[in-house]
Amino acid sequence: MEYVLGIDGGGTSCRAALATADGAVIGRAKSGAANIRTDLTGARTNIVDAARLAFIDAGRDPDLVPQAGAVLGLAGANVGTYRQQLEAILPFAGSRVETDAEIALEGAVGSGDGAMAILGTGTAYMARHNGKARPIGGWGFQVGDQGSGARVGRDLLEQTLLAHDGIRPASPLTDEMMAVFRNNPEAVVEFTTNAKPGDFGGFAPKVFEHAAKGDIVAAWIVDKAVSDVEAALNVLDLREGDPLCLLGGLAPLYAPLLSARYSALLKPPKDDALGGAVSMAARYFGSKGNG
Repeated sequence: MEYVLGIDGGGTSCRAALATADGAVIGRAKSGAANIRTDLTGARTNIVDAARLAFIDAGRDPDLVPQAGAVLGLAGANVGTYRQQLEAILPFAGSRVETDAEIALEGAVGSGDGAMAILGTGTAYMARHNGKARPIGGWGFQVGDQGSGARVGRDLLEQTLLAHDGIRPASPLTDEMMAVFRNNPEAVVEFTTNAKPGDFGGFAPKVFEHAAKGDIVAAWIVDKAVSDVEAALNVLDLREGDPLCLLGGLAPLYAPLLSARYSALLKPPKDDALGGAVSMAARYFGSKGNG
């Protein structure tokens, strides 16, 4: 195939990179959320939009999208049959749906040993030892994704309502959050009725910002989140010298908060998850593979 696409989709956004058959990126684009478990139809729409925009960014005809092979690393692909359902309705000449953790590990450490943690709207972890990869987490906002932006934001709303009811101490952060919702606790509840993980995750940076200022509620939420992240890292059985790469929008906020054990292993990723998807697409569909 002349063109390949790498696509990285999560609970907040979908990024696409168009590359030539040898993996050289020539166009990039971004669209809306692409978690295939929470919204398969919407994810498909945003994936195709991002792909078309990447062609346009590269100065290529977007009508060529059906001629490209694509590797897609998507939140929600590790559960049920969503992966297969999506592959059946994608417009690409060839499609390979992977988990967001798989493309992230590929981007972060290449084909060697090491580990990565996705710390964004959701969380997921993966380590590779002697060529064998092991995933941890990535079970979604309702029952997993501890330490994620979505869970941090949800915890903030919970603590805000507890403070409003006088069950927990209030703080400048909970006061600020009540003001966001016009000092109406019912508005907080209504927000949660249709809120997606990315909507909750939008509050997460505010929590880290206030924690750094000593806000007691923010500090409690962040301490809990860091503990959750380190509990997952502990299960990966990282050895001295194993590179550990943090990816995702919250990675820069978590990095200085990790304990010495994990801080000593931190290495900058070779590439991001989107780069991992492009590399895999070139291998499967481009000149590096059989495409």
